[in-house]
Amino acid sequence: MLIMKLLFSPPSLDDLIRLLKAWKFWALGAILGALIGAAVFYIAPPPFRARATVLVDFNLEEAFPQDTDRQYFYYLERETRKLEEIAWSDDVIRRVANSEDTVESLRGATLQLSQPAEGGWHFYADHRDAKLASQLASAWAQGFADEAQRKINSGELNSFIHVEVTQSGELPVERSSPMSTYLLIGATGFLAVSAFLSQFFDKPK
Repeated sequence: MLIMKLLFSPPSLDDLIRLLKAWKFWALGAILGALIGAAVFYIAPPPFRARATVLVDFNLEEAFPQDTDRQYFYYLERETRKLEEIAWSDDVIRRVANSEDTVESLRGATLQLSQPAEGGWHFYADHRDAKLASQLASAWAQGFADEAQRKINSGELNSFIHVEVTQSGELPVERSSPMSTYLLIGATGFLAVSAFLSQFFDKPK
């Protein structure tokens, strides 16, 4: 019952004052928590993330030179949805898959597509090996561009759409989560746990 009372009773003004007075402890705790976060980053680092870019231009002015903004919106929504389906289609993903990375694993966690719109589409690939991450992102972007161009030529997509791979070689590769995130989580997490546990100790008389 005492534990339940401590958990659900709101902190008093004395509790808050006592926490603030222990600023040296909180400063040290923040440093210790950040060090723990850094240790986790080096012991179990996040995967590498590579990014390839494909330029998608819908050429609205040429496709509908006299249409209204509302018609533009529906046109963009329709064609964007088609291009998204192409990006995640079996034909495109199979070009990226290999003996280690299956279609299911690529769709599940490895590949990520930035919010698509007119302009640069970013194709991300996460992998524990930086070189393989770059190869996966490049293959996905190129496979998408090739399949989209095929459908444009066949009339399945509007002929005014222009798709071009603008970045597929020497891709930028970095960790999917920066160390700063680990430092922040470690520091705030340590302080939060310390503040919670401190409520179970007897208050000074």
